[in-house]
Amino acid sequence: MDTKANMETPLKADQAGKSPEASISAIDASLCAKMFIAGARNLEAKKEWINELNVFPVPDGDTGTNMTLTIMSAVKEVQALEPLTMASLSKAVSSGSLRGARGNSGVILSQLLRGFTKVIRTEELITPVVLTAAFQKAVETAYKAVMKPKEGTILTVARGGAECASELLEENPDITLYELMKKVLERTEEVLAETPDLLPVLKEAGVVDSGGQGLVQVLKGAFDAFNGIEISPAAQDDSEAIQTGASDSDADETDSSSSKAETDAKIRFGYCTEFIILLEAKYTSEVEQELKAYLESIGDSLVLVADDGLVKVHVHTNDPGLALQRALKLGSLTNIKIDNMRVEHQERSAACGKDATAQEGFQSENEADTTNEDAASAGDCSEWKEAGFISVSIGEGIADIFRSLGVDCLIEGGQTMNPSTEDMLNAIAQVPAKNIFILPNNKNIILAANQARSLTKDKNIFVIPTKTVPQGITAVINYVPEKTPEENARIMEQEIENVRTGQLTYAVRDTHIEDKVIFAGDIMGVGDHAILAVGKENEPVAEETVQAMMTDEAELISIYYGEDMHREEAEQFCSRLAELYPDCDVELNYGGQPIYYYIISVE
Repeated sequence: MDTKANMETPLKADQAGKSPEASISAIDASLCAKMFIAGARNLEAKKEWINELNVFPVPDGDTGTNMTLTIMSAVKEVQALEPLTMASLSKAVSSGSLRGARGNSGVILSQLLRGFTKVIRTEELITPVVLTAAFQKAVETAYKAVMKPKEGTILTVARGGAECASELLEENPDITLYELMKKVLERTEEVLAETPDLLPVLKEAGVVDSGGQGLVQVLKGAFDAFNGIEISPAAQDDSEAIQTGASDSDADETDSSSSKAETDAKIRFGYCTEFIILLEAKYTSEVEQELKAYLESIGDSLVLVADDGLVKVHVHTNDPGLALQRALKLGSLTNIKIDNMRVEHQERSAACGKDATAQEGFQSENEADTTNEDAASAGDCSEWKEAGFISVSIGEGIADIFRSLGVDCLIEGGQTMNPSTEDMLNAIAQVPAKNIFILPNNKNIILAANQARSLTKDKNIFVIPTKTVPQGITAVINYVPEKTPEENARIMEQEIENVRTGQLTYAVRDTHIEDKVIFAGDIMGVGDHAILAVGKENEPVAEETVQAMMTDEAELISIYYGEDMHREEAEQFCSRLAELYPDCDVELNYGGQPIYYYIISVE
């Protein structure tokens, strides 16, 4: 083959795979889009496997799910592009992943994509030089987004790939794209295998970093597409079913001047329908595909997340009854929630004079892809209050507690489903306040909240880094209206440091962490930083968990019992704690949270 001649001809999308060893000089926008989508689909196909890499063997390991939902938010925008150029592709990937970002791994992935697209957006073709620069910018952007970067994570894997690309290009300026990408992929796999040596907790659990594994799967899928390996129709259908998340208004934006008829036309499917299936029938991949296909046939914005023994469903449809009837074939239903989005839209429009949905586009530093000073505006209402609260909450009882404390907007989520940046922006839009305090109540949601803050230009957003529900409750209680927002933020951050939290759940696999040998099905007391207790029965493990949390200064023990616990059992547990700790007040609350039998706080 005439290598020189091939160097002068950029690879087009339909030429991929004909001769991967050849010296391919450049990638056009069409092939770049195919590679991106293929990477996303490969991640989606491996998401459950990635979920299982969670260090703690809890039933809600969700790294794979979070990264998939993040990247599929961008895939949805890429698939709708017309015309497709490198600039429009970059904007779709960047803004789509930023809005859809969920969890720490999803936010970091969105920042990697954002940095990567900063470089390629101004290029017509991606050469080895451009690709190397894009890798470097991706890593630089992601590291800046994390306050305390930790090595042995997705960041380390990404940096290893970027450094490898730079070294290869320096050694051989004429290196081909095929050789460059092949060796970068190999290097990221090597770095991934080294992550347990950088994070002892990974080595002890016998796993590699789950976020790093997710990134490797994206790169593998993209490299396959570069080599002409086609994605099967089944995989394509699976990925396209995944949307940006469970936000009630994620796909239904309407103009503030729309009439009811215009609103109805734009909101194609009017009922946001959410429920959980408690599985009674065997749930195979074929059954899942049949369920997805049916729900897609009657609606859109489908999110379907399967966990041990249950399936969480979110879909927009015009006939919620059909969705519920189909789901009943697989088991009983719980946590059913149906909202009429057309009515909600009309009410928001009447109250504020314009739609409260977050506008498309985001402000980025020195970028041409995002310009919107109003990333999340609640409209031009003249009567904005001074301060408002947004809290992430899961469980009917916990939601009622937050409402009773004056929280303006609740975002359903937490351990079992991390809300996205767009969910945060939509919540910000709905709160007519100059200053808004966001309570993530989960360490894996704080980055998404910070990302929403950076994208909001018309309100002052304070993210209080609450890592648990009890910390969130303490933060709200300590708000003082007479103090400035800045003073309140400092006070709340100080007070949540005094709250210790333990959560009782079950193990999904065998493992060994620190001095604890854990078997699948064991009951675990998970503390703020470690597993505090392990056993076979709820109450003994719960007692040991509280004992590990107690301090000489402790005054209050709060118990929030979940949906799988009976109040009588919870009352007996509280009585036992009152006997063990007579100097502490013990209070019992119905939390209604799934998966976690008890959430316990000591203050």
